[in-house]
Amino acid sequence: MVSKAMKRVIKTLIQNREVAIKKRINDSRAALDQFSGLAPLPKDVKLEKIDVGGISAAWMSTPEVVKDKAILYLHGGGYIEGSITYHKELTQRISRVSKAKVLILDYRLAPEHPFPAALEDSTRTYSWLVDTEGYLPQNIVIAGDSAGGGLTVATLVKLRDEGMALPAAAVCLSPWTDLALTGDSMKEKVHEDPFMTPDDLMFSASMYLGKTDPKNPYASPLYANLKDLPPLCIQVGTAEVLLDDAIRLATRAKEAGVEVQLDIWEDMIHVFQAFAVLAPESQEGIEKIGEFIKKFFK
Repeated sequence: MVSKAMKRVIKTLIQNREVAIKKRINDSRAALDQFSGLAPLPKDVKLEKIDVGGISAAWMSTPEVVKDKAILYLHGGGYIEGSITYHKELTQRISRVSKAKVLILDYRLAPEHPFPAALEDSTRTYSWLVDTEGYLPQNIVIAGDSAGGGLTVATLVKLRDEGMALPAAAVCLSPWTDLALTGDSMKEKVHEDPFMTPDDLMFSASMYLGKTDPKNPYASPLYANLKDLPPLCIQVGTAEVLLDDAIRLATRAKEAGVEVQLDIWEDMIHVFQAFAVLAPESQEGIEKIGEFIKKFFK
């Protein structure tokens, strides 16, 4: 029998841990958004914040967009951070090269909103694009980076399972597809990756999953049946712990009969495309994304 005194000790320790977790997440979210200030939007870019049935989102468009073409963009951040603010620079570049409007979705974040909240928001928003905004599925592409890359594939799987018409294609940048963290690169690349660590990913996974099995295919689409998904463009760097998440996704998708363009960039870091304001390799990667997207838009 645990004494009342010891129960108070345990309760205090749990409360202290919860406070520490909350502070860690809030500090990380704030730091990420501050980083976005390094690259202000060009003057010819239009950013329009909207509400999608209670979900915050924003339309990003550049002057040459084709009005009936749309990209649903699912941001990264380990399901616990990331926002329109941080991802607006990357998405304006994707809008420019693809000549399509980009809808950046501020899906609900963990731990306040654990799995499957993000997936519910992404599938609802895709349905909104089709049913309310009138976009044809063949004129929509879903794209995302890191956790958003994994969420992109999970969204495709969920839409397929619900019998919805799928988009023309999808783009995954350094996708996190295995929340069980079983890839060999988790150990092999840990000293090369300057961006994240397995411990970072384990923390994010615990916040997002709660008691959900990390191999649940809607949380970790690496374990999903990938049959009948639309063409995938996957970009990943060799200097990141998520390298094997991308490679294994490409392999399993090809085995399921999916058309896959896997681009492995030597010595590139996690979501290197986000640094196009500084590095030419990043813009080169974005240009390839644009070529892929335009190939599948009708």
